[in-house]
This record gives sequence, C-alpha cells and structure tokens, in this order.
Amino acid sequence: MTLNILFFSITFKKREVSLEEAVQQEKVEKLYDQTKDRQISMHRFM
Repeated sequence: MTLNILFFSITFKKREVSLEEAVQQEKVEKLYDQTKDRQISMHRFM
C-alpha cells in the first residue's frame, strides 16, 4: 500500500508602499474621477 501526501504552504506578505507610489496612485485616482465625472456630464448633456 502506498500513501502519497502533498502539502502546500502559502504565505502572504503585506507590501510596503513607497511615498512616490502613493502619490502616483493618488494622481491616477483623481484623473479617473475627473474622467468619470466628464463622461457623466456629457451623457446628461445629450
């Protein structure tokens, strides 16, 4: 009789965000919100 057992171990680490990455992400979110607002206003205009 053969018993085959396979174990997996998964580890998650929290990634540190640098100041530059945080500033870039903030800019991206602002641009996304501005674009979304512009699209909504154009949709209402038509």
